[in-house]
Amino acid sequence: MSRVEFHPLGMREDGSEWIVGRADTGSHIAVPPHGVLAIRLLQQGLTTSEAALRIERETGQRTAVDSFVASLAALGFVRRLDDREVSSPPPVRPTFPRLRAAHVRWALSPVLHGALLTVAFAGAVAAAFNPRLRPHWQDLLWSGQGTVVLAAQAALTWALLFLHELAHLLTARAAGVPGRIRLGTRLQFLVMQTDVSGVWQCDRRTRFTVYLSGMVLDLALAGGCLLAEAAAGPHRLLAVVVLTKLVAVATELLVFMRTDVYFLLQDLLSCRNLYRDASAYARHLGSRLLRRPGRDPLTGLPPAEQRAVRSYALLMVAGSAGSLVLGYLILTRVTLVLLGRALHTLAAPPGWTAAADAITTAVVLLGLQGLWVAAWWRRHSARVRAGAQWGLSLRPVAVRRRDAAFRSVRFGCRLGRCLWSRRRGG
Repeated sequence: MSRVEFHPLGMREDGSEWIVGRADTGSHIAVPPHGVLAIRLLQQGLTTSEAALRIERETGQRTAVDSFVASLAALGFVRRLDDREVSSPPPVRPTFPRLRAAHVRWALSPVLHGALLTVAFAGAVAAAFNPRLRPHWQDLLWSGQGTVVLAAQAALTWALLFLHELAHLLTARAAGVPGRIRLGTRLQFLVMQTDVSGVWQCDRRTRFTVYLSGMVLDLALAGGCLLAEAAAGPHRLLAVVVLTKLVAVATELLVFMRTDVYFLLQDLLSCRNLYRDASAYARHLGSRLLRRPGRDPLTGLPPAEQRAVRSYALLMVAGSAGSLVLGYLILTRVTLVLLGRALHTLAAPPGWTAAADAITTAVVLLGLQGLWVAAWWRRHSARVRAGAQWGLSLRPVAVRRRDAAFRSVRFGCRLGRCLWSRRRGG
């Protein structure tokens, strides 16, 4: 019999279940209706035993409220049990913490969204009727100095990526959801991404707005640049912005990675964690191919969600394989070649211009690779350490098995020599 004090929790109905979670940590779970009833009764001050009796009286179902509370405490949802503080993960520090929902309420305005889409559509119409406005790949080579083009394009790309992520952050913050912009990895790609996990507790329109806000801003910027070129004439910098934004929108369509369109698709398909479930199902199929059958990870999911996960798993495997092959080709035939040329030039530079060009190229390439490694390690370091500890814990067993195998092989060799000598002697 305990009294429970929760952290601030958000709850919304989602089909036959409810989504419950903390916006400040981004942790969310799906619970049945009587679980939500238990939380609400405990929030009203009832003890766990009193809440269990009340639920049984109102629904006719017996609920192990004590076990349910223990599970919620393990997830970090419980602040206090009776007079005892419960340890829980600290809230994630958001980007721009002083920015409040009241400051950016306009980010959810349908009028703003309509204006941005109008600019994007008008720019597309202008480019359709004026071929000179359409960007070309040659527009990226706006300078004869390759290093200048490389450094300027990198700076422009990161600035535009920040604006994209800022759109996600502002729309999420307007909905009362803290967000954090950080560097991350998607396969071999270094990306800037915004963690807005707390948006799960918002209504569908708000969730879709947060998912699509970055792409809408990208299209509006591209449309605005096209309109500026239509009014003042073609300009190389505006063409570079248009091309960069169109490429950014195109990459969001690679749904085999967790892009903006992926999260929209996941929500439309009513899947809880499409990527994780598809990864587990792909590993399950791999185990079956190796004749190591196990329990199907999709058991227990609704039939419609199972079909969606199976289809997405095929897309994820094929897309990831193709992306990794492309990444390998770019690494070996472009990145390493450019880096090798830069280092060769630095070994015996013909002049200060060539040396500066080589240094800039090396700094940009090595800097990007270093950022990728740092972002990958931050995300996967715990898993790597756990795997290393698991491997060390199995090492004595592996050594014993190896010694046993060696002894059996040695015994077999002795037996073989004995039989062979007897055969020869006979």
